[in-house]
Amino acid sequence: MSANSYTEQSERPIAVSATLHARLRAHLRIARLDHCVKQVFILPGILLAMALTGERLDVGSAIHICIGLLSATLIASSNYVINEMLDAPFDRLHPTKCNRPAACGEVHFGWGYAQWILMMVAGLALALEFSRGFFVSALLLWIMGCIYNIPPVRSKDLPYVDVLSESINNPLRFCLGWYMMTAVLLPPLSLLLSYWMLGAYFMALKRFSEYRQIGDSIVARGYRKSFRYYSQELLLNSVVFYAAAAMLFFGAFIMRYRMELILTFPLIAWAMAIYFGLAFRTESAVQNPEKLYRERQLMMVLLLNVVVFSALLFVNIPWLGSVFPKSLP
Repeated sequence: MSANSYTEQSERPIAVSATLHARLRAHLRIARLDHCVKQVFILPGILLAMALTGERLDVGSAIHICIGLLSATLIASSNYVINEMLDAPFDRLHPTKCNRPAACGEVHFGWGYAQWILMMVAGLALALEFSRGFFVSALLLWIMGCIYNIPPVRSKDLPYVDVLSESINNPLRFCLGWYMMTAVLLPPLSLLLSYWMLGAYFMALKRFSEYRQIGDSIVARGYRKSFRYYSQELLLNSVVFYAAAAMLFFGAFIMRYRMELILTFPLIAWAMAIYFGLAFRTESAVQNPEKLYRERQLMMVLLLNVVVFSALLFVNIPWLGSVFPKSLP
């Protein structure tokens, strides 16, 4: 055997190992575990359930919450996997998404479909440890991912329906948090609607920022079918509608359940205004919410919102009743 042949044979396992390692890394990336920050939308469900039902946080419930968060993350990652694979042909037309693993051909699609199913099964298996409400919410979260991504429905291609169908994940995440703490009561409908509209507000601004960046060129029309209908004006009009609807439903909730939360209105409006401004930036973090932690002002205001909201859930302010008395029948 020649020296060259021996060298080639000895280097081949190294090359195969390196290729396998790259493939596994690509499959880990399409699960988008960095997007687990979105599970923060589960937190209000936990807090509201504690405030309205009197449940208290202890070691057992803390472990319960960790298992629930893991279940939600697995379901969400399953949805990201199918999204990445089915969007690969369209992502190649996008100036930045063309670098995603599936768009670059780094993903084995057979493995990808197996990964999609296995992560769903694991997430739902953990959900069985909770109440029926939690399991149904987790299952609906996965089903909405299918509706959003898979033909022939593929709601992400339909104008306005794309925003509303993806943002419905917000109230579903709220329900996951709620059912981590209680299996008896149903979440308030007014709050679920407010949460849905708030998610639609965020998602519509994401669409606006993306549309503004790539314009209505041939690339934009080929990248996302809904962009054939959208314009910057139409998207901003929808943003105003979603913002108004979110706050109106939130107002209905606090008038019925917790008047103290009216004091959070200015802080919520402040955070929404900052987010609105971010949508006008080039390469805005609004297009990639997992990067929003870099926006220091937004993070400070959101932290202030969380602290004040949490405090007002458990601190009674009697004089608010005289300032905002209920109307007589």
